[in-house]
Amino acid sequence: MAQKERHKGRLIDHIGLVVRDLPASKAFYTAVFNALKIPIGGSDDKNFWADELFISAPGSAEVQGELTGRIHLAFQAEDQAMVNAFYQAAMAHGGRDNGPPGERLAYHPGYYAAFVLDPDGNNIEAVSRTRAERSAASVRITY
Repeated sequence: MAQKERHKGRLIDHIGLVVRDLPASKAFYTAVFNALKIPIGGSDDKNFWADELFISAPGSAEVQGELTGRIHLAFQAEDQAMVNAFYQAAMAHGGRDNGPPGERLAYHPGYYAAFVLDPDGNNIEAVSRTRAERSAASVRITY
């Protein structure tokens, strides 16, 4: 099988997600991010954020327009245990099962993931690519 290479951290600047119930979503995402060892970066009364993801209430000045359809977000996990912790945290904080933790051989060998629906019905995934080797834990940008 030919070796494939993917790059992370150079395409997406940020993702904005508008939610109906900001407190419910903040509880959900705080729990799943804790399981993934990603801290909440900050918050105010209409928004919160973690790394490149900004989650906002519909009335936030940072977002415009109407709520759109469901989306899919896949978060990186260090290993299978972290995927399992993500799933348990999501289920305990308002998430609904959309695919329990397990290897997805149809994607590629070593693709271990769990899928949950967040409080707004968005498909949220945590994935560990157990056969992949990371060159760095993250890209760090300073100004």
